[in-house]
Amino acid sequence: MSDSPDKAAPTEDSAGRPVGTLSDHDGAKPYLVRDRRRLSRRGWTMVVSGLLMLTFAVLGAFVRVPYVALGPGPTFDTLGAVDGTEVIKVEGERTYPTGGELRMTTVSLNDNITMFGALGMWLSGRYALAPREEYFRPGQSEEEVRKENLRQFQDSQSNAEVAALRELGHPVVPVVDQVVGDSPAADVLEPGDRIVKVDGKEVADSEAVREVLGGTRPGQTVSVTFMRGEEPERTESVTLARHPNGSYGFLGIQPADSAEVPFTVDIALEDVGGPSAGLMFALAIVDELTPGQLTGGEHVAGTGTIDSKGNVGEIGGITFKLVAAHEAGATAFLVPEGNCDEAVAGAPEGLRLVKVATLDDAVDALELLSQGRPAPSCGT
Repeated sequence: MSDSPDKAAPTEDSAGRPVGTLSDHDGAKPYLVRDRRRLSRRGWTMVVSGLLMLTFAVLGAFVRVPYVALGPGPTFDTLGAVDGTEVIKVEGERTYPTGGELRMTTVSLNDNITMFGALGMWLSGRYALAPREEYFRPGQSEEEVRKENLRQFQDSQSNAEVAALRELGHPVVPVVDQVVGDSPAADVLEPGDRIVKVDGKEVADSEAVREVLGGTRPGQTVSVTFMRGEEPERTESVTLARHPNGSYGFLGIQPADSAEVPFTVDIALEDVGGPSAGLMFALAIVDELTPGQLTGGEHVAGTGTIDSKGNVGEIGGITFKLVAAHEAGATAFLVPEGNCDEAVAGAPEGLRLVKVATLDDAVDALELLSQGRPAPSCGT
């Protein structure tokens, strides 16, 4: 009789995992076989970690953060030329040789930065991050911001010219800068018209125009005396509307000051925005039109807004401008009085901080520096 056939060894365990047999003197015993087609726990850990790193790298390299990076921007010598074009050009009037530098400073603003880009700029210590909403209004495009900065820059040029020529004793008169469409003035006045009287009162500058109109009421009829180009003086009557920002009368013009001189001053500098170059433009004009070197041959930088009367206003980003000036070789920096505390805290070593509140202050300070005498400084 033949032996009965052996019972087949199991090929799977109760969980469905493959098993094999291991022979020994006690007979064959089943053992668990590792399925090499499946990942171990360590393998899964490596895969998940790799995917997380890849996701982080993609996010860091491509996802934009809601911040802008501020840092030192380019500087320009207002006594010199940019791309072969003089920054300040006077035609029709005698000018004088200048020396040294009057360098305007700027702040760079980097938008649409990635997570990695923002981190790298911050770690460099050269840039600061700020919420984007502080520089861009909700829904405002970069092009709209660029146009607004350009308008402010053009206004600073106009104010610088008027302030400088007023400083040199030239007469200043009020003119129509802008006319609001569909306003009472729209059919009467044009940009460039010189304003002589408002409601029978002589006006010496744009501030006087605003003061007279501030004392009127809606529905009141006022007379406006003006001159257009070389045409003779004329007077028109205008019925005022209600001012959008108050209960007083609204004529519908934006008055500005203009220097009455028989020569022209042209400021040529492109791709720069904002109002903070006004002081340095005004100083360059004064230097061009007066004998001697206002800087005494020194390299001077500075910043500050300016109005048509020569008042210097504070600006933002002063610490970045100080760094840019120092790197450009400036030895002295003209600081608006309102920025002095911040400037003292962030000034590079060796850069002298000169405090100014008006254009006249700045002219006097430069003359003192050129003579080697003490000038008003921040922190004293």
